[in-house]
Amino acid sequence: MGAAVFGRLPLGVLAEQGGPPAARGWDAGSVRHLLPAANDSRFLIKASFDRALSAAPELRVGGAAATARMTDTAGEHWQFQASGLAAGRRYTLSLADAGGAALCEPWPLATFPAPDARPERFRLLFFTCAGGPGGSYAGIGERSGFLPTAIRNRLLRRALSFAPDAAVANGDHMYWDLHTWLGDGVGELSPSGRISNFDFSASPFATSNEAALKAAAGPQIVPVYGTDFRSTPVFFLQDDHDHWENDAASDEIVNFPIPWFQLQLARATQHLYYPEFLPDARRPAGLPWSGAGDRGDLSESFGTLRYGTLAEVLLYDVRRTLTLAGPTAVFVDRQVERWLVDRTRDEEVRHLVHAPSNPFGWSAGKWGEWYPDILDRENGELTTAVPKPYWQEGWLRQHDRLARAIAAQPTRVPLVVSGDLHAIGMGRMHRAGTVDLNANPITAVLSGPIGTSVRGFPSVVRGIGATPPAHLDVEESVAPIEEHGFTLADFLADRIVLRQFKWDVNRQPLDAIDGLEPFQTTVFEPRG
Repeated sequence: MGAAVFGRLPLGVLAEQGGPPAARGWDAGSVRHLLPAANDSRFLIKASFDRALSAAPELRVGGAAATARMTDTAGEHWQFQASGLAAGRRYTLSLADAGGAALCEPWPLATFPAPDARPERFRLLFFTCAGGPGGSYAGIGERSGFLPTAIRNRLLRRALSFAPDAAVANGDHMYWDLHTWLGDGVGELSPSGRISNFDFSASPFATSNEAALKAAAGPQIVPVYGTDFRSTPVFFLQDDHDHWENDAASDEIVNFPIPWFQLQLARATQHLYYPEFLPDARRPAGLPWSGAGDRGDLSESFGTLRYGTLAEVLLYDVRRTLTLAGPTAVFVDRQVERWLVDRTRDEEVRHLVHAPSNPFGWSAGKWGEWYPDILDRENGELTTAVPKPYWQEGWLRQHDRLARAIAAQPTRVPLVVSGDLHAIGMGRMHRAGTVDLNANPITAVLSGPIGTSVRGFPSVVRGIGATPPAHLDVEESVAPIEEHGFTLADFLADRIVLRQFKWDVNRQPLDAIDGLEPFQTTVFEPRG
């Protein structure tokens, strides 16, 4: 019934545009998208198919069968888990239907090194804001809407050409805000909300709701990734738009903490399309949104990327546990904060990176930031002289507690690589309020957006680009650039090498993407 209803609406047209990109040198068969996660002993893989499968398909990892689970109600989406794997080993994976017929060509995927292993090198890809319905592009400077999905895929293929061992997709995989937060009708259903015709009192997997969810989310994910990441584990962090709302607050609407139905939509989108976080022995199993009854021992909002003793990346969503409690408000639950601080103080890993979904170092004057700055529209600058409505002092206090812990690392480079902000940038934080960071300044990095729309850049939608807030002293080595791009980080025993890439949709031809080289390379050497 849902398919029939939405087939007559623009939402149905959108769903038909969500085809995967053609795989290069590999037969994808019936597989529309394939996104894996990995640790040293397990794989977690999300997949969708071009037809509903009436019986569970079989994924074989080496010679063993993985556990298969249908994640929708139609049999188009499946999840696979393989456990008990050897660390640091490259496996061959194969996928067949219940009758034994191959669904795609076999492919390789490797587990990470054991926690006590000493790998020599680890290469990690960072990017953000890859979501959005497909836009149009007619040539240099001629586009509308979000960057077309084919161009996003082309940027990611260029990033993959450098053979990263893993990737971090930091937030905003989805843009389908259900309520209007700017302009006319603030607080009312947005055009996307009206087209979707969601029944807010029903489950996201009720027939018409599931059809609307797939029609909205699928075309933002399937044609962007397809099967290109089948051998590259991806760690997906959710941010505000992934909860089907913008982080906005006014007298008419305060979008976070997120209402129940949108929360269920966010969980359902993740369940269908991209992996949750696998458990880690050093991450408490009882953190919020970990071990939910329908997810087993997986974590939905807080993750760990551990690569032997060489590198550890702490991944945390700042939206899911946000509170509005004035001076005691937090972005991340206090138990999560304790975990972050404990891991930062522990010196067993050579390099440690914080990867929050909300950026350190810069502000665009919007509500759901760490910082109190707001745009003074008379002079076009950020100010703290005017109170930011509904902003919470406790958020900044938590920021400073984390900053103090990050800067206190005696032998490591204090490094934060963030998502959310639609820019590419780098700077060193020397002060955070009364916290003196000069002895070991924090390097803050904006990883670069993949799909940002014409009106998505801060200088367009908010009237000001990403700017250091008054609370910080920031030495900018790369002042934020509002172009599409990504960041590659190489971790070695004696250094970290960061390479930043950008592509200007308004001045560079499409084929320039295929030869992108870093515009900035920075080498960091730990003190110890």
